[in-house]
Amino acid sequence: MDVKREKLGPAGVPSDFRVRQLRARDMLRGDLEGVDLDKFVEEAVLTTTMDKAVAWARSNALFPATFGLACCAIEMMSIVAARVDVARFGFEAFRASPRQADLLILSGRVSIKMAPVVRRIYDQMLEPKWAIAMGACSSSMGVFNNYAIVPADKFMPVDVHVPGCPPRPEALMHGVLKLRAMIQGHPDQGWRQRYGAVGTEEVVGDRAADAINVFGPGDTEGA
Repeated sequence: MDVKREKLGPAGVPSDFRVRQLRARDMLRGDLEGVDLDKFVEEAVLTTTMDKAVAWARSNALFPATFGLACCAIEMMSIVAARVDVARFGFEAFRASPRQADLLILSGRVSIKMAPVVRRIYDQMLEPKWAIAMGACSSSMGVFNNYAIVPADKFMPVDVHVPGCPPRPEALMHGVLKLRAMIQGHPDQGWRQRYGAVGTEEVVGDRAADAINVFGPGDTEGA
């Protein structure tokens, strides 16, 4: 919506804002007909589909769970402060109960013992729900590349990965905006499409035969 500040016209001459007010009043009364009604509808009415309207509402009113695992949680807390101000996008209402949240931000490392607990919290969340793996630990185990740590996408679906150790609040905000675009139905183009790398996937096990039929034998060597 475009909001403009306009000076009032001379006395006795209705301003453009006043004209629009009177036109809206006439429309509500049913006094607008013909060309005037068509013009008002073209200027004031926006049409869309129910799916797009619901996706728009969901993407602009996410309820993250109050949940932190390690040092990344400090960076996650700071996104509600004045510097980043996540409230501009409608994501500041952190919920203490998973039954009132639809976004889980995995802010830190996940141990093997903690993974079932995290999965239970995710299962208790509202549908539809989303998850962000914040930081290198929850995305790829980071510097703790040992038997005790497990990446998040090994035991639950992850929609967005935010790299960094720890990522700055601006990086998490960027990941949240990427998730919002994904919910609205227009995700950004992936890196394989950007760099023409489709067909370079590593294929393991029983999928090798299917991949040969799809990509050709040259792309599955070493599988």
